Order: sequence, then C-alpha cells, then structure tokens
Amino acid sequence: MALTATLQFGLRRDVLTSTVLAFIVIICVVAVFGPFLAGHDPLATDPANALRPPTWVNPCGTDQVGRDICTRIIFATRLDLFISIGSVLIALIFGSLIGAFAGFFGGPVDRLAMWLVDTIMAFPLFLLAMAIVAALGNSLANIIYATALVNIPFYARTVRAEIAQRREAGFVDAARISGNGPFRILARHLFPTTIPQLVVQMTLTMGWAILNAASLSFIGLGIRPPTPEWGIMVAEGASFIVTGEWWVALFPGLALVAVVLSLNLLGDGLRDMVDARDRR
Repeated sequence: MALTATLQFGLRRDVLTSTVLAFIVIICVVAVFGPFLAGHDPLATDPANALRPPTWVNPCGTDQVGRDICTRIIFATRLDLFISIGSVLIALIFGSLIGAFAGFFGGPVDRLAMWLVDTIMAFPLFLLAMAIVAALGNSLANIIYATALVNIPFYARTVRAEIAQRREAGFVDAARISGNGPFRILARHLFPTTIPQLVVQMTLTMGWAILNAASLSFIGLGIRPPTPEWGIMVAEGASFIVTGEWWVALFPGLALVAVVLSLNLLGDGLRDMVDARDRR
C-alpha cells in the first residue's frame, strides 16, 4: 500500500515519467488489440506495390515484396513484448531465488551463488546470448531463455543486497522469536521489502531484453523471416537506405527506439521515486 501511494504521488509530480508510462500502456494496448484491427496481412506479398513510399493506405510504406510496413510493426510489437516479458519473468524468478538465499543464509551459500553470478557476468552479455542461441538454435523459446539467463545476475544482486541489509533488522528478530522458520521469514518478511527495487529493475531490463532480441534478429540469430520483428525489419531495410527507400528501415527503427527509450526513462523515474521513499 505504501509503495502504491508513493508511486501515485510521484507520478502526479513527475510529468515525464507519467507521460512515458501512458505511452507504454498505449504500446501494450496496440500489442494486444492492434493485430485484430490491422487492415493488412503482415505476411501477404504484393510485388506490384513493392517499395511504395508512405501513403494514406500504407502509412509507413511497403517493403521490398509489397508488405505493409505499418501492419508488420504492429504485429512485431506483440512478439517483441512477449519476448521481453517472458525473459524478464524467468530472470526475475530464478534471480530472486538465488539472491534471496545468498543474502539470507550467507556463508558458503552466498559464495556459491555469487560465483555463479560472477561467472555469467564475466562474459559480454550480448555475446553470451549469441553463443547460447547459436548453440541451441534460434527458436523463440531459446531466444527467451538466452535473454533470461544474461539478466539473472541483475536480479540476484539486487535481491541479495536488499536482504543482506535487512536480515539482522528488528522485525526479523521479532519474527524468529515468534517461532517463524527461516523460509517463512524469508518469504513473508524479507522478500516483500525487495519488491520496489525489483519493479525498477524489471522496467530497465525489459528495454534491454527487447533490444537484445532485435539485435539477435538483426545479425540473423533471432526470429526468422518472414515473421515480423523489429530487428529483422531494420536489417531488411538497411540495404535500401542508399537507394532512397528510407522508410523500410526508418519506421521499425523508430518503433524500437521509442519503446526501449520509454522503458529506460520509466525505470529511471521509478528508481528516483523508490530512492526518495527509502530515504524517508
């Protein structure tokens, strides 16, 4: 309740964060309902109308085989958000478990958990994701798993730091005296205190997850064409920029930049609100 009140108060005062949040809500609505309202088939080709510039019929123009770019962007929004949300939820679950046990029990458990986290972070994260997808195959599930794996350390470190800071607090001692076991204390008393920081971390890593999925598709290791996905669309349109068909790559690129930037701005705004709440 206190967190909800803090966020509501902060959003009323922070116009930029409120605007960004509204934009993200609109994007989510487009991802859910847009494909049902789109006027074109995202996979239907029409060579006679290939590489047409933006018009009222095709607001973002058409690509090299006559597909409507605007419709493909709408369908790609659903796919990229699905990858982002799926990978972030997996990373949240496993990262929180690792961080919670490491922060609460300490000792060998902490050392083993942090060794695992440091091993993952020793590799450049995008290169690690590339290696996983290249080894397992570029299916949708493998892209989600690879993106989740490289995000686990962020959640593990966040939860570990929060729980290690509070495990000797008075309310924890009171819970022990009341007869609560370690797992009950961890689940009911300590882990809820990490939720504000986890919310911030989720908004930040969702943007990175979308960018990671688009980057894998751009280099040919992500979603396979002709499935509409922002990275694929930018990659396919890049070769047409020099010949003047700028719209093929521009509009998917703008959609990618707008969503990732919005998520990062939202994360920064929420972090400021949470930090201000913790200082009080």
